[in-house]
Amino acid sequence: MEFQDGCAVHEAGPVWSHTCAVDELFLPYAVPEEAVGRFSRNPDWLRTWTTVWKAGKAKIIVPVRDLAAAPTAASVPVRRFSWRAGQRHRPGLEFLVSTGRQHGFESLAERRLLLALDFAGGVVEVLSQPFRLRFAWLDGEDSHTPDFLALTPGTAWLLDVRPAERIKEEDEVRFAAAARAAAAVGWRYAVVTGWHRQVMTGLDTLSARRRPMADRLGLQAQLLEVLGRQPRQFGDMVGQTLVPAVARAHAVHLLWHRRMAVDLRQPFGDTTWIYPVGRR
Repeated sequence: MEFQDGCAVHEAGPVWSHTCAVDELFLPYAVPEEAVGRFSRNPDWLRTWTTVWKAGKAKIIVPVRDLAAAPTAASVPVRRFSWRAGQRHRPGLEFLVSTGRQHGFESLAERRLLLALDFAGGVVEVLSQPFRLRFAWLDGEDSHTPDFLALTPGTAWLLDVRPAERIKEEDEVRFAAAARAAAAVGWRYAVVTGWHRQVMTGLDTLSARRRPMADRLGLQAQLLEVLGRQPRQFGDMVGQTLVPAVARAHAVHLLWHRRMAVDLRQPFGDTTWIYPVGRR
């Protein structure tokens, strides 16, 4: 059993690198039912709830009912990323292999989510702070800017990042509103509060070799041949190639690109078991 803040949150089990989806990596937050029930019962909410997007310097208002047709290709973050002396969060830019460009983040927690999306999200585009959602609830009106919108071939993920201990009552209402808007157009929604043990350490290790690599010595083919149909320990596998020191980097590259498999719940090192893809 796995615990977070003293509470059981997940029955521990393998997370296979070659098949995992992003929601198998993070610890989600369950929005309380009382927050979901605090919205106005206006039957026309799909029209009255709106999203504000930015395309260049122009603002575009899109009702929630038309959210799936929003101008994602031309949009820019609705809120600027700020850098100033003494600030507590650490913003920056993260390069994603899946999109071929850099994406803004406002904290190290958000950077970790971008890394996970690059590895397991199957994304074709990621938008940071994509829009501002304006909604009505029983106490009046409010707004919320989700952290990311990740577009995939089959659907989309609307995502917020917040450590569980920092979620306040007003945050719960805003998260519930974002979840309601996402569900209305068939998107998935989650609040990422943390990560399963070892997962982010493993992804950080694999990400060091995620970019294209020249393989003039044919080491990747050697590694796949050595691995064959039976699992091998990482150190033993690379040790059977012509240049083990260089083969290490190529083995990590193959793991990132899902041509080999590893259980991300296990610490990564020379004794880690590596598996042929399709076999455990």
